Amino acid sequence: MLKRLIRLALGLVIVAIADANVAAQSISLKNAVVNIAPSVPSPMRQTVYKVLSEEIAQRSGITLKASGSSAAKSAQAIMIALSSDPALNSEILARLDKAGPEFKKEGFRVVSMPGNTIWIVGADARGVLFGAGWLLRNLHMEKGIVQLNAPVDHASSPAYPIRGHQLGYRTTANSYDAWDVKQYEKYIRELAIFGSNAVEGIPFHEDDSPSPHFKIPAAEMNVRLSEICQAYDMDYWVWIPATFDLTNKEKRKAELDMHEAFYKKCPRLDHIFFPGGDPGDNHPSEVMPFLKELQSRLVKYHPNAKVWISLQGFSEEQVDYFYQYLRHENPDWLEGVVSGPSSPPVAETRFRLPAKYKHRQYPDITHSIRCEFPVEKWDQAYALTLGRESVNPRPFAFAKIHETYAPFTDGFVSYSDGCHDDVNKVIWSMRGWDPQMNVNTILEEYTQFFFNPKVAQPAAAGIAALEQNWYGPLQQNGGVEASFSFWKNLETTNSSLQNNWRWQMLLLRAYYDTYTRRRLIYEQSLEQQANEILQTANTSNTAAAMQQALALVNKADSEPASVDLRKRIETLCENLYQSIGLQTSVPKYKAKGYERGAVLDFVDYPLNNRWWLADEFEKLKKEPAEKQVARLLLIGKWENPGSGNYYDDISSVSKGPRVKTISDDATDIAWWDNGKSRRRLSFQTFQRCPVIEYTNLDPNTRYMIRVCGSGDALIRVDGQRLSPILYSKESETFKEWIVPLNANADGKMTITFDEPEESDLNWRNQSKIFDIWLLRGGL
Repeated sequence: MLKRLIRLALGLVIVAIADANVAAQSISLKNAVVNIAPSVPSPMRQTVYKVLSEEIAQRSGITLKASGSSAAKSAQAIMIALSSDPALNSEILARLDKAGPEFKKEGFRVVSMPGNTIWIVGADARGVLFGAGWLLRNLHMEKGIVQLNAPVDHASSPAYPIRGHQLGYRTTANSYDAWDVKQYEKYIRELAIFGSNAVEGIPFHEDDSPSPHFKIPAAEMNVRLSEICQAYDMDYWVWIPATFDLTNKEKRKAELDMHEAFYKKCPRLDHIFFPGGDPGDNHPSEVMPFLKELQSRLVKYHPNAKVWISLQGFSEEQVDYFYQYLRHENPDWLEGVVSGPSSPPVAETRFRLPAKYKHRQYPDITHSIRCEFPVEKWDQAYALTLGRESVNPRPFAFAKIHETYAPFTDGFVSYSDGCHDDVNKVIWSMRGWDPQMNVNTILEEYTQFFFNPKVAQPAAAGIAALEQNWYGPLQQNGGVEASFSFWKNLETTNSSLQNNWRWQMLLLRAYYDTYTRRRLIYEQSLEQQANEILQTANTSNTAAAMQQALALVNKADSEPASVDLRKRIETLCENLYQSIGLQTSVPKYKAKGYERGAVLDFVDYPLNNRWWLADEFEKLKKEPAEKQVARLLLIGKWENPGSGNYYDDISSVSKGPRVKTISDDATDIAWWDNGKSRRRLSFQTFQRCPVIEYTNLDPNTRYMIRVCGSGDALIRVDGQRLSPILYSKESETFKEWIVPLNANADGKMTITFDEPEESDLNWRNQSKIFDIWLLRGGL
């Protein structure tokens, strides 16, 4: 114990010495005067001072004075000017580089000078704002302290010209609809501090009913967003689908008039984005003339505003028509094409698009499943509880995704439906500015700015740990518990952050992930015990076996796991509703729908098959004893068919080890009955044409294949089509095939499935494969 205390004391001394050295090399700005040169145009002259003074005051309690005020006398100064300013003194001019970032669009240089002076020199108004943002991200700010490590000479300009995020004030959002104008301005400012230069609104709604959370009418808010963008010199985009038939002349005119009235009210509007066929069913032969007329009305009030279109939801014929239109008409009124979910491939779009047109990405950073970029190897337990729209920091995944697609584009404006994807927004913004920026560095700047310098490094590591919580089979992921302990310690030692909504979101994930894992382990264990009881069924004890098995699995409700974590999750959800309007429940917080981030409504969704078993047992009670026994034995051995036999749950990362295929958009994880399906868990994962590979088979054994699913299953073994001995197309029924002996003569076997021709069917009604067995002892 004594040695441990000595080591601890020495560590504290070393830290104190290090802190003293840092302080000695730092510039103090606690008494700095902000001097903004006349060359910085309005409204940025007012905005940049407001940003610096308010953000520093929020974190340090110190309000910087502006040059010219009666109290503005200090040896410390933050000097702000344009690089083209002819009044710049020789001292700062000597530090500038005519070929450097500070002379490139949106670029800046931040330089420390003798006498506790910091210069922010921007190429333009945006450069000034982004330079101020860099300074704020790198300042050490605590109560009574505003310091910058010196010396400083940092210059930078963005790699991609378009870096924005959709912030639609609409009913379907899980939080934006609860914001007032001040919250919107604050959030847009924070995005700008991290390099964003664009915001996209959604002024015209598919659902005209107002959100119960609206603080002001949507029409007014969308104009206020334009005003905010004007103040911060950010591009204002609007997303404008047409969900009616454009051949209807009366509706078409009304739509054009509605647009024109909105355009006239906006003080700033830079781009309008028409999302092809998502939503909407109009052919591009109708869309392009409509957009041409729309552009003519747009430029009446915003002469430099641009028109964009995506090819989302277009058929091959419609896509080809669009490119033919470009070749024949060569329209100057069209600025470019947007690539988003359900668009043709990004690289193909850039290849086919004439060089005169720009290409913007519309990445879905807001969803985790059944989406453009689903979480890889996501456990079904998360999919059933956290669902599609939960708090989802995925810094390393999205950095890689940006790296893959960005080179084919001029930038991005992301698809977002709430503040739950806040970390992802920052990753995209910063990598859009500098694609080589280290992800850990981004996270540390994020945590330093939004939390505090002391917690910056551990909190950044904690965010990375939350991303790892989601990778692979949950039961085997012991890192979830380690991550929880880490965050629990951060929570205990940083009580001053308890009202910070970003902190609350990360804590919610740490608690929710851990609660889900503990429940999964517990509830699956209960089901294994229940299955052992079912395997003892005979004609004299079926009723008792069903009763005992059901009592066991229902302990998940009567004797639940980790009640303390469950209570904390509920408290954090309440805190988030109060702090940022995050709607984690339909009945409690009036979320638009159960798939819209309502994680509190699914926190106790069964992670074993107790609902399905209860329904199965009710049906079995009506059957003769022999049939009851056969079914109970089948259920009892469903996932454990015995030695030498193999079972795979299709699309389950934990129970499908031999399945080699995945769905690129994760639509193989079902969402039925508003997420409250009572079906067997394995029936809620499926594929149409899975590939399953077996090794170490007994070459002298005859095998049989059994499949549970719905519709057709056109099976092949090592490329050879098999004929079934049992073939039911009804949902949740079986098909069986005898495997030829030569198929496993080498101890290996590959099973594939041909795709049935079902193009006339909705995907929900198409053939599906849920479970597959390879069983010894075929005929």
